[in-house]
Amino acid sequence: MPTDEHHRKLERMYLRAPVNDHYKPTIHIRDGEAEIVIPVRPEFFHAAHAVHGSVYFKAMDDAAFFAANSVVEDVFVLTASFTVYLLRPVTEGEMRATGRLVHATRRLFVAEAEVVDADGRKVAAGSGTFMRSTIALGPDVGYE
Repeated sequence: MPTDEHHRKLERMYLRAPVNDHYKPTIHIRDGEAEIVIPVRPEFFHAAHAVHGSVYFKAMDDAAFFAANSVVEDVFVLTASFTVYLLRPVTEGEMRATGRLVHATRRLFVAEAEVVDADGRKVAAGSGTFMRSTIALGPDVGYE
């Protein structure tokens, strides 16, 4: 059974990833669940002045990924596929992505995610499959 210590190590690993210097997210992980919050900034906008779909994807993939990795304590999981549904534009506030593990076998995990805006309106939904990798969770990947 995964521990709170495992979840905190995953959170620190996530926040140390260089890509997150740009997005400035926060994260909270529980067994089979993860929440990512990304503050909306104009640098994320496409030409029509709303958040680009890549930010929606990142938020949902990260939330679903960590929902899956929350139950795997020895290796990094990898995204095998992810489907995104963009439902409405976001122009301000924050994007809150919640991921939930819905199925797990020894090697394959299925997780769903959704994003809500600062007013709690659903703005995106998605689901993904994740696989165990051979990359050990340890200091080399920031898991400490």
